[in-house]
Amino acid sequence: MKTNASEIELRLKDEEWPFTYVDHDREIVRAIVFDEEGYLYFVRAERDDDFGKATLIETSGGGVEPGEDLRTAICRELKEELGAEVEILCKIGTVSDYYNLIHRHNVNNYFLCKVISFKEKHLTQDEIDYYHLSTLRLFYEDAVREYEARATTRLGRLIARRELPILARAKEILDKTNM
Repeated sequence: MKTNASEIELRLKDEEWPFTYVDHDREIVRAIVFDEEGYLYFVRAERDDDFGKATLIETSGGGVEPGEDLRTAICRELKEELGAEVEILCKIGTVSDYYNLIHRHNVNNYFLCKVISFKEKHLTQDEIDYYHLSTLRLFYEDAVREYEARATTRLGRLIARRELPILARAKEILDKTNM
């Protein structure tokens, strides 16, 4: 895995819910996943929880398990949520953000990954029953429009603010390397 000399580092605040306190940090891995045809892969979540009712687009990924390195974690998460075997090309960057509503600080580590193959997904019961996760296969412009369309909810705005700069940087890397 290469280190990207111009990795993005963002520090974002939650401006949707008032800050009271943070009682836990969560290290997260996420990926911009692409294939040879230029499609990008995301997850769609349909939520109705403390954050409100919303249909969202998000990069695939999740929490890093104790003792797990970032590379192992992103490969595991992409297998679980997308059923994707991938090649990790580089780290795009890190986004530190907050979910004030649940008192959490997130450290999101983003990677650029190329699909090698797709196999069976291994979603958790919560991902199936509560979040209704499904896969979105979109070109870059369609993905940007989807993030913008889903930014009409408070959680959608938090996610779009976090992910659109990463998505734009991934496109720059892909355009520069002609992938």
